[in-house]
Amino acid sequence: MPIYYQQNINDFTQLAVWKIEEAESFFTQKVTIQQQVTHPHKRLQHLAGRFLLPYLYPNFPSDLIQIADTRKPYLTNEAYHFSISHCGDYAAAIVSSTQRVGVDVELITHRVNKIRHKFLHPSELSNWDIEALEEQEKFRTLTLLWSAKEAMFKWWGRGDIDFSECMRVEKSTLLPSGILNARFQKDNFTASLELHYQLSNELSLVWLNND
Repeated sequence: MPIYYQQNINDFTQLAVWKIEEAESFFTQKVTIQQQVTHPHKRLQHLAGRFLLPYLYPNFPSDLIQIADTRKPYLTNEAYHFSISHCGDYAAAIVSSTQRVGVDVELITHRVNKIRHKFLHPSELSNWDIEALEEQEKFRTLTLLWSAKEAMFKWWGRGDIDFSECMRVEKSTLLPSGILNARFQKDNFTASLELHYQLSNELSLVWLNND
C-alpha cells in the first residue's frame, strides 16, 4: 500500500499522502468524482485524493461531496472538514471532524521562482533573503512558501484572496519537518496561524487545522 506519509494529528484530525502507483480501476472500485476530468493523469490524481478520505475515516460520506463556486469540495452538513491536494504522482488529504483544515503538496520545482513576486510580499522576499539563497535551496524555500499559502487559501475556503497581501509567513529556519507561523488577514478578519510542514529535496507538504 503506497502510503508516503501519514499522521494522526489529534483525536479528531488525520492526514495522509498517497504515492500513486495504481491503475484508475483500483480507485474507481471505491470512489467516484463528480466533475468531468478528461486528462487521464489528472483524473487519477483526483481519484487518489478522494480515495484518501474514506481511507482516513471509513464512515466519510464521499458520495455527498459538493463543489462550491470557489471549486472547494465540501459536505453540506459539515460532518467532516477536509482538504485535498495533488501533484505529480502524489495526492494528499486532511480530514477533521471538529476543525477547519487545509493541505497542500507540491513537487520542488524551479518554476515557482518565476512567480515569486505574485505570492510573496516584498517584506517576505526580504525577510527570507530569497535572492541570497543557493539555487536549490531557493527553489525549496519558495516551493514551501507557495505550499504554505495554498494550504491557508484552502483553509479559508472562500476564494478572493491576494496571496501577497492577505497572507504573510514569518521567517524560520527550515528543517526536514517543522512549524511555520503565519498571519492571515481578509477585510475585518484576522488570524494567527500555525502551519506544519514536511520538506525534502523532492516534495513540500504543508497543513493546518485551526478554527
